[in-house]
Order: sequence, then C-alpha cells, then structure tokens
Amino acid sequence: MSKPKIYLSSPHMGTKEFDYVKEAFDTNWISPVGPHITAFESELAQYNSISHCAALSSGTAAIHLALIILGVEQNDEVICSSFTFSGTCNPIAYQKAIPVFIDSEPETWNMDPALLEQAIEDRIKKTGKAPKAIIVVHLYGMPAKIEQIMSIARKFNIPVIEDAAEALGSTVNDKKLGTFGDLGVFSFNGNKIITTSGGGALVSENEAWIAKARFLATQARDQAPHYQHTEIGFNYRLSNICAGIGRGQLQVLDERIKARRANFDHYFKHLSDYKGFSFPKEPSFFFSNRWLSTIIIDPLKAKCDREKIRLALEAENIEARPLWKPMHRQPVFASYPNYQNGVSDKLFEQGLCLPSGSNLTSGEISSVLELIKQQVG
Repeated sequence: MSKPKIYLSSPHMGTKEFDYVKEAFDTNWISPVGPHITAFESELAQYNSISHCAALSSGTAAIHLALIILGVEQNDEVICSSFTFSGTCNPIAYQKAIPVFIDSEPETWNMDPALLEQAIEDRIKKTGKAPKAIIVVHLYGMPAKIEQIMSIARKFNIPVIEDAAEALGSTVNDKKLGTFGDLGVFSFNGNKIITTSGGGALVSENEAWIAKARFLATQARDQAPHYQHTEIGFNYRLSNICAGIGRGQLQVLDERIKARRANFDHYFKHLSDYKGFSFPKEPSFFFSNRWLSTIIIDPLKAKCDREKIRLALEAENIEARPLWKPMHRQPVFASYPNYQNGVSDKLFEQGLCLPSGSNLTSGEISSVLELIKQQVG
C-alpha cells in the first residue's frame, strides 16, 4: 500500500468558500456574470491598493489581454524574463510577436536590470526601435528588483506587464507586487497561494484598459440588442462560482502567506548549515510570500545532487520538482533572441522546489527533512 502523497502545493480551502458557492447555486448565478465577480474584483483591488481589476480565466489570459491592450502585434518584440513558466511568454506567440529573453540576477533570481538595459539598447541598435513591452516575473513569490526595472522601462518609454502570478501578497517597500507595472497579473490556479480552481486577474490604475479587458474577455460583444462584434474577442471571463471561491480564499490570504513563510523558515533552520545547501534570501525592504520553498544544492560542495534528493522524495510519494527550465533552453523558444549570464542555467541544474503548501503538517515537513538528511549522510 502506497504512502499518502505529500504534494508540492495543494489547494487549501477556508471556511467561507462553500457559502459563496452555495449562494451562487441558490441564486442561479452560474455563468461568467454575477455578483461574486464584481465583489471579487473589488476586494482584490482593495487588497492590493489598486483602482481597477478584471477577474479572468487564468493568469495567461491576463497576460494575453495585456499585450493586446498595449498594441503588441506581429513581429513586435516583447522583452520577457527567461526564468519562468511558459504561461508568461506563450501569449507573446499568440500575438505572433517576438520574445526577447533576459536572464536572472543571482540575488532574487528574477530579471537582471543591468542585462535588461543592455538588451534594450542592443535591440534598438539592431531593429531601429524599442521593444513594445516588458514582461517581468516575480518568481516563487520573491520580488524582482522592480523599482530598478521600472526606472529603466521609463527611461526608454516601454510599458511594463508585471507577472505576479506567483507573488500575490509580496511587497517591495510595503507596496504590493502587481501594482508597480502599467498592468499587473495574478493567477489563482490550483497550486497557487490562493485558488479559484482556475483563474486569474488583470489590474491597473488605467480604468479604460481594464474596461477593455472585460470587453475582450467576453467575446468582444458590442452594445447591441443582437450579437454584434467589431473586434475579435475571447472567452476569458471568470465564472461567478469561481469568483465565489476566490472571495473566500482572499479572506485567508494573509494566513496562507504566514504558513508558507513558516515552511520556508523551517527548511532554512534545518538545512542551511549543510555544506553546499543554500536558500534565496529577501533583500532589504523586500517581502516574499514564499509561495514555494526552494533550495540550491551545489554537487561539488554537497555530498549529493538535486536529482538524488528529488528521486528519494519521489520514491516516498513526496512531490518535489526542479526549478523552472529557462525559456531560452526550451525547444519551442530556442531560436529567439536571448541575453544570458548563466544564472538561470545554474539555478535550473541545481535547484529544487520542496513541498510548500499552507496545509502541510509538521509531521509531513519532518518526513521531508529526514529524507533529505538521509541523502546527505
């Protein structure tokens, strides 16, 4: 009989989600319209201290709409973090635009500001124009050096899409991530810090942009008594039921962040003294939600490597996974321009995501730690 599975990051329900879902059933608001959507948008905007929010079917949908709103078209160049999930950059391909990948800096593992500036100058030199947009990712909940990145973007007058899919609740200088860029993106996939079972959001201070996002997300239906369309639209709106789940989840978000940070602290306390083991630390005035607890294992210094530990955990039905494979190394994106310094390549080779759910028990974390220590000997 197999052991109960310890997941990397499983959904964690609170107490109010079912009440909101039941209300949706009782009032027959089952479609992608309804009072929970409006309320969820308002509550999410309020939590992040930003003016406008559109609740959508996924974070990827939010990035896609952001690119459309910014006028990204075929053969335009869009700068993007290389060290990320493919959902960040796939929408660039949807628009038949050209991704330009930027490597990470070693402190936060996010987009390297110095490399970003070099890349912009080089793209202008080679193409005669600046890239149309920048997509910067806050990886695993750790803030990028977003203030520096925004300063560079403003210098070249390039709009910024801030992918905070993994970083809801994280801050820089007490300002929430997702609110620094011209447009911000969140994800509520099942493995995120809060979930709507599947969903996302687009936020901005620009009211017209968010109104446009809602319009495009509902098949771009014009104001008419019949179905009329003067633009291509998408089926990207969140449902009222999913929004109800989100409202309940949002009420416990700060508790979930506290639990995830406690997980990280526990791993750090018990593993950081091992030779060759290291963890990402928060720079001054940065606050990470620690969505996933991650560790770097240097095989030249440690008595084991990342794969030995991952496979040992897998054998005991414990889910762990390598860090993201950089987009410049993905076969589908390998031919596109990229500006590298070797940081994300090394992180991919040596990094591991450990079980990080806010519903992990102390016994489960102890089991993970014991297995890791056994591999080190």
